[in-house]
Amino acid sequence: MSSLPAKILIVDDNPANIRVLTETLEPHGHEIFAAAHAEQALKLAGRVLPDLILLDVVMPGRDGFSICQILKADEVTREIPVLFVTAKLETESILRGFRVGAVDYIPKPFQAEEVVMRVATHLKISRLTREVKERNRQLETEIARRQTAENERRTAQDRLSTISTQEARRWGLDGLVGRSPLMRKILSDIKRLHQFSNTNVLITGESGTGKELVARAIHYGSTRAEAPFIAVNCVAIPAELAESLLFGHLKGSFTGATADRKGYFELADGGTLFLDEIGDMAPALQAKLLRVIEDGEIIAVGATVSRRVDVRIVAATNADLSGKIATGLFREDLFFRLARYTVETPPLRNHPADIPLLADHFLSLFTSEMGIAQPPWTQEALVLLENYPFPGNVRELKNIIERALIECGGKPILPEHIRLTRAATRTSPLPKITPEVSTSGEIPLNLKAAEQELIRRAVQQSNGNIVEATRLLGVNRSRIYRHFQPSAS
Repeated sequence: MSSLPAKILIVDDNPANIRVLTETLEPHGHEIFAAAHAEQALKLAGRVLPDLILLDVVMPGRDGFSICQILKADEVTREIPVLFVTAKLETESILRGFRVGAVDYIPKPFQAEEVVMRVATHLKISRLTREVKERNRQLETEIARRQTAENERRTAQDRLSTISTQEARRWGLDGLVGRSPLMRKILSDIKRLHQFSNTNVLITGESGTGKELVARAIHYGSTRAEAPFIAVNCVAIPAELAESLLFGHLKGSFTGATADRKGYFELADGGTLFLDEIGDMAPALQAKLLRVIEDGEIIAVGATVSRRVDVRIVAATNADLSGKIATGLFREDLFFRLARYTVETPPLRNHPADIPLLADHFLSLFTSEMGIAQPPWTQEALVLLENYPFPGNVRELKNIIERALIECGGKPILPEHIRLTRAATRTSPLPKITPEVSTSGEIPLNLKAAEQELIRRAVQQSNGNIVEATRLLGVNRSRIYRHFQPSAS
């Protein structure tokens, strides 16, 4: 057995013993230090900080037991392994050595091979112990950091969950804006679910379509409205802390668990647990979630007794769960447990008739929060919004409205205040142009009629693409929209 070179302190009042041990260990690359009495030994140990100490038991003045006790009482030298070198092999003497902190003993007379093997073994044990302690320290630091972040997130979540009646109305059906058939279907589904407060719900739809808003409306219209609504993003749950976050833990159940802590299920007891992005939940965690849904019981990390919880689960996903089930990434039995009732939130491009209502709703919210007067919309700006496909859905519309409010400076909102992320707009029927235009192919001499005729031709040549028409004419979109009349719808 070999070990990395180390600093070794030999403490013995017999020079012959020091010489033999030195000659035995130096060929293995170890750096040897020697002391003949207690004072010298203690001074060297504090200054050199050896990796291992070979300590004779019987010496004049302070014996080895006394020296070892002093070393172990000092924080600087406490972790240095001490091996007693002794001819006293009585059981009581050996036990006394272990009681004062020694890790092993080497009998006299020395056997060179035994000395080398015991020294190498304890140097390796000491090195591994230091590595484990350092790793534990790093883990404790990381766990403390994550717990601090989780405490901050949970504090914010608690503030959301403890809401007033006014806030409950905000998150209820009044927060869902739209008159299209698709929105009427969602409103009908939510009202139906209000009567079945124990039914788990799966909400599907693209990102930004308002899945969490639907989940909150389901909760705040149900008999669970007075209990907490706890929202959890499944993607953000660290794998190593998943069980603790969901089910809680007891003090001392793992390194860093300095106190009992409730999990999301217990925090949502009596209310609703919203699991966003459920399609990205780790398979191992899916199995644990399924067990809780089936049994209605949770077991905190470190606990031996389960606890019943009354929680309605509303899950949401923008993923194709059928495809994930087919590839084994999502449990089919969990899907059926979650999808007792399914609500689909449509992309905004599928119900453009709701865009003006949503735009006005968000504008009203922002001006109310800022304490300013609500500026009017121009027809041109609303038409521009209605002809945009909104890849980011309602979330993108909300951002666009907030920026438009800032840029308009309290004046009417114009097309140039609408900042779209895509140049291309939706292909849709164009608004009618005022009829005072020529149909003969000639340009009318009336200036207004001539401008309208040119706009009509540009729009026709660009196949209805307003952006392309403005490029052909070299004018702003607002100049084209001034000649549009809103359709009867």
